[in-house]
Amino acid sequence: MTTTSARAGRRWTRWAWLAAVVAALVICAGASVAIGSRHVSWDEIAAGLSGSTDGLGTAAVAKRVLRTILAILVGLALGLAGAVMQGVTRNPLADPGILGVNMGASLAVVTGIAWFGLWTYTAFIWVAIAGAGITAVFVYIVGSLGKGGATPLKLALAGAVTSAAAASFISAIVLPRADIADDVRSWQVGGVGGANIDAIAQVAPFLVVGVVICLVSAQSLNALALGDEAAASLGERVFVARAFASLGAVLLCGAATAVAGPIAFVGLIVPHICRLLIGVDHRWLVPFSALAGAILVTASDTVGRVVARPDEIDVGILTAILGAPVLIGIVRRTRIREL
Repeated sequence: MTTTSARAGRRWTRWAWLAAVVAALVICAGASVAIGSRHVSWDEIAAGLSGSTDGLGTAAVAKRVLRTILAILVGLALGLAGAVMQGVTRNPLADPGILGVNMGASLAVVTGIAWFGLWTYTAFIWVAIAGAGITAVFVYIVGSLGKGGATPLKLALAGAVTSAAAASFISAIVLPRADIADDVRSWQVGGVGGANIDAIAQVAPFLVVGVVICLVSAQSLNALALGDEAAASLGERVFVARAFASLGAVLLCGAATAVAGPIAFVGLIVPHICRLLIGVDHRWLVPFSALAGAILVTASDTVGRVVARPDEIDVGILTAILGAPVLIGIVRRTRIREL
């Protein structure tokens, strides 16, 4: 097979997978609206989709529509951020949760609630983005210290330690504050059950900016994958490219965490699955990871509403159950340099 025909074959394969992923997202979104802890009829689904809230079933459908939209946005943000983080750090273990970025954003939000009385989504988002950015820089600096620079193992360890420290600080802040403890603990689990139109409207502009930055950075991530010296020889300004892509990932992580809490492992699972399907070209991997992340969070939210009827299991719990064995598998199959 010639090189040209091989490239054409890969291109058609990618387009076929893209069609399959889009179809899967549509199916998951439909299931999320139709299925839940309360049974609803087709008439109630149609009425709920039209915007009516008359009747308990119709109101439940209307609530699910908002919940589905938020799940898609959050999953898209986390899947995309994970792919970009792995590309920027050349680290297969990179993930907003593992690197401590989500927990850093959570600490910033909890601090804002407890000490500054912040309760608006706009304030949450700005504070979460600031916390995510500071944590990302801190983890990268700590992981870069010593011989060998920022190795995957040192970054993972720095992120794990930072995440644990942030969780401890959150507990120290929340425990004496009975007035905010229940709300904060519920939010920390990670989920989209509190979806409303205000949250979606407030977070959407930040996610749009983050998505655009990440998509624009895709070609630069391909260059960075070759190594800093090779990227520089290709005319890439390595520091600028890495900082610009990281900015997009931080925006996505901070905004998603602000409205849904720290949902872990989505950014770890999704890019690895997408690489198996369409390869390592970030021009394809980045948008695929966004769509696959939306599928994972939407499907997890739907399953969580069904398996524990009439109660619910939050998305953050299900993604942790799925992500833990994936993380173990990645560690077992990845050669990591010693400290």
